[in-house]
Amino acid sequence: MKYLKLIRYPNLLLIALMQFVVLYGFLKIQNIWLFLSDWQFGLLVLATICIAAGGNIINDINDQNSDAINKPNSNQVGKSISENQAYNLYATFTIIGVLLGFYLANVIGKPIFGSVFIFCAALLYMYATSFKQILLVKNLIISFLLAFSIIIIGLFEIYPATIPENQAQMKMTFSILLDFAVIAFIINLLREIVKDLEDMKGDYNSGISTLPIVLGVSRTTKILLGYSFIPVIMILYYIYTYLFQLEFATVYILGFIIGPLLYFMIKMGTAKNKKDFNHLSLVLKLIIFFGILAIGVIGLNIQYYAS
Repeated sequence: MKYLKLIRYPNLLLIALMQFVVLYGFLKIQNIWLFLSDWQFGLLVLATICIAAGGNIINDINDQNSDAINKPNSNQVGKSISENQAYNLYATFTIIGVLLGFYLANVIGKPIFGSVFIFCAALLYMYATSFKQILLVKNLIISFLLAFSIIIIGLFEIYPATIPENQAQMKMTFSILLDFAVIAFIINLLREIVKDLEDMKGDYNSGISTLPIVLGVSRTTKILLGYSFIPVIMILYYIYTYLFQLEFATVYILGFIIGPLLYFMIKMGTAKNKKDFNHLSLVLKLIIFFGILAIGVIGLNIQYYAS
């Protein structure tokens, strides 16, 4: 169990769920040619979560001081797992992820795409060792990588299967994946800054520069309150423009994404302490989970509407 906690398995399961929902809940029912076989797509998911697991481990290795304050009962490195063991696990997960990535890049005939996995692993390493000292950069990196775990499906499933005869359809499908990725980025960035509010004490003692430390809790909560209007407006616009005829998907998104976002905005206006911010972080995590399921709901509703 200590090793599962080290790699933060709930977050890895969330990434895997998102990728499987994108494939089986959306792409597979679009009547388009996808390049990878099911077992090869499974390797893509495994490569993604291995890279992410390695990133979580190297982050915990470098966060021992702040975690001792922010999460004294949750940090594993230096307690139940030695630092040397953690480094070995980091190297193992990262190497497996990169090797799988290069294998899949050769499968699709684009060896250069293997460098994507090296880039992501390097970005996670730099995030853990250097970038988190820079204001907002660490938040942007984690949110980008979550969004990229959607985009990478398009790179390995849609791009190599695109030919002149299906180019228009493939381009439209890829653009929908980009829409999903942008919304995931925006909501996760919101959550990352809320987590900074939650971990402010430990980050301050570790010399980590975050928005709450630079601007203070009050100003940061006001910024987040204003920022939270962006995903609400974007999603409502998207519903009005593209999904209004899909009644079930519209009701689902209004109830399980817009509703919780409005609740978040209300609670953010009065949030003041670590307990409040922990609650709001959980709310945003649930929104991300329901957002993942929304991809499948939209796909199924499109199929039903078409029939």
